[in-house]
Amino acid sequence: MPEDSEKEDYSDRTISDESDEDNFMKFVNEDSHRCALLTADSISDPFFPRTTQILLEYQLGRWVPRLREPRDLYGVSSSGPLSPTRWPYQCEVIDEKVQHIDWTPSYLEPVYTPTGLEMEPLYPNSKEDTVVYLAEDAYKEPCFVYSRVGGNRTPLKQPVDNYDNTLTFEARFESGNLQKVVKVAEYEYQLTVRPDLFTNKHTQWYYFQVANTQAGIVYRFTIINFTKPASLYSRGMRPLFYSEKEAKAHNIGWQRIGDQIKYYRNNQGQEGCHYFSLTWTFQFPHNKDTCYFAHCYPYTYTNLQEYLSTISHDSVRSKFCKIRVLCHTIARNMVYVLTITTPLKSTDSRKRKAVILTARVHPGETNSSWIMKGFLDYILGDSSDAQLLRDTFIFKVVPMLNPDGVIVGNYRCSLAGRDLNRNYTSLLKESFPSVWYTRNMIRRLMEKREVILYCDLHGHSRKENIFMYGCDGSDRCKALYLQQRIFPLMLSKNCPDKFSFSACKFNVQKSKEGTGRVVMWKMGIRNSFTMEATFCGSTLGNKQGTHFNTKDLESVGYHFCDSLLDYCDPDRTKYYQCLKELEEMEKHINLEKILEYSDTSLKEMTLDLESSSRGSDSSESNESQTYLLKLTSQIKSKKKHLKTKKERNSTIASHQNTREEQEACDKGHLVQRHRESNSDVKDS
Repeated sequence: MPEDSEKEDYSDRTISDESDEDNFMKFVNEDSHRCALLTADSISDPFFPRTTQILLEYQLGRWVPRLREPRDLYGVSSSGPLSPTRWPYQCEVIDEKVQHIDWTPSYLEPVYTPTGLEMEPLYPNSKEDTVVYLAEDAYKEPCFVYSRVGGNRTPLKQPVDNYDNTLTFEARFESGNLQKVVKVAEYEYQLTVRPDLFTNKHTQWYYFQVANTQAGIVYRFTIINFTKPASLYSRGMRPLFYSEKEAKAHNIGWQRIGDQIKYYRNNQGQEGCHYFSLTWTFQFPHNKDTCYFAHCYPYTYTNLQEYLSTISHDSVRSKFCKIRVLCHTIARNMVYVLTITTPLKSTDSRKRKAVILTARVHPGETNSSWIMKGFLDYILGDSSDAQLLRDTFIFKVVPMLNPDGVIVGNYRCSLAGRDLNRNYTSLLKESFPSVWYTRNMIRRLMEKREVILYCDLHGHSRKENIFMYGCDGSDRCKALYLQQRIFPLMLSKNCPDKFSFSACKFNVQKSKEGTGRVVMWKMGIRNSFTMEATFCGSTLGNKQGTHFNTKDLESVGYHFCDSLLDYCDPDRTKYYQCLKELEEMEKHINLEKILEYSDTSLKEMTLDLESSSRGSDSSESNESQTYLLKLTSQIKSKKKHLKTKKERNSTIASHQNTREEQEACDKGHLVQRHRESNSDVKDS
């Protein structure tokens, strides 16, 4: 089937297009007229091919043939089990399936406010400390070899007595990440997270289980091998916590917790790089509870498969959402692609423009999956706006680009040990299949129709809010320069307490030329964006100083759809309002750049501003800097015409020439008077 599920033209299968006689009617008996659908195999005629792949639909007095939908060989099965997850063969995986309830608090969760009394534990290497969890031996291979369902199920023995008060740890489940735990005091534990498989870096994502808890005891946990100097934990971000007893008894899921939170440089390191620690204290709510800690709200490959399975089982949504397998990863896990649109008619098949969304190229950025879920929930819903979007566009969605990394609990890389979002230009299809096939799919799509927007969803570890990275180059005209900023500006207006337009950037750095955003822009997609979602929360509006929960992230997916409707509205009022606002912003930015980066002296700039036809009010201050700032403020408020740098330099040069001429003239007068004086002396 074609990618867009477009209907084929069957006119060449009839004897004459001009004849009113239905040539298929003679193969159908009278009883068949009572059926709306037949297969060619049910028609007994030597001239008609016997096949189950051609369906005949009775429409407007004619039997119209069409091909049967592809079988579940290339999509999510509507019957039977999900495709099992495949792990690198050396990974140990527990039998227990970890599941969490979907819950969000009804209250805002504030960020942590430091007291200044937070401890910075520094742990010396001591052989007397007790190792209570160790997973190092499971990852001896230097590179990926092969995968199998369930990985290596060899049991991992924990060197602790089950009857004492020591906490037990576990992370050998999907998306889990924990390498080593050392008990350094009775209620204090030193943790090490695992780097991305087949690398020695990217230690950021953690997600692990803790059991054998005691209520009312203050425990301290310290992760000691982070590598980033800056972290949102330094800005008040709290770890996430989940209690199975709280979920069962009170229907409470993931929540932000922790006291004495501190992110700091420690006394450890590797290969010349310093490590950083995250420490926090916490009291468990129940005895003998099984709990979890995580860097962000988990969203696993199995979560995605279950979500897609519900769509395929839905008789309504499955009609306009076709789920196919784009490719297989190097571990033979499936990368899915969704085509979402109202079933096409031949008359408008090529009129619809395309919108492309992708997510989870970085497996530890789980917040991107929650935004994707919000987008899919809305676009597959029954609202009139969702219907309008499906009628107007063809959506191509790749919800999880790096399922291998998601499964094993990586933060950034695939099992190739590389960042997929730096390899969109690579020709190595076998090493980076998901980005290679995504790029190829988009290229083929662009040959059929216009792609008006591409957006790759990410998470950000150092900044708050939601924001976008776009593209523009020095060779682009001013109109395109501003137009590429319209969609992010609209999104900021529709989502004012979460999305920050001021944090958006549109430059193309050389180090980012292999990213999806830049590659798609160079392929010809004008609106090519990376959407970044903070791991923490908001600094805007009513949500200022609070964390984002899953509903907040899902709502961004809805606002994305709402902004897309605004952007493509036939009534261009909002579009031109945003364009005008961007033009005003550009004027102010240019003024600020002149004041900040000009190589002229303060005196010369003041002289230039004083030459304005609007005059000045210099008597109010004898300080040139104060006067300049006041005058600049007046220019902004009155929207005074701003001179270009060339015009300003020309004015300055003119003043300099005038002064030089005046000085030369004065010097000439002095020389003349001196000569006359000498002449008088000689005459005397």
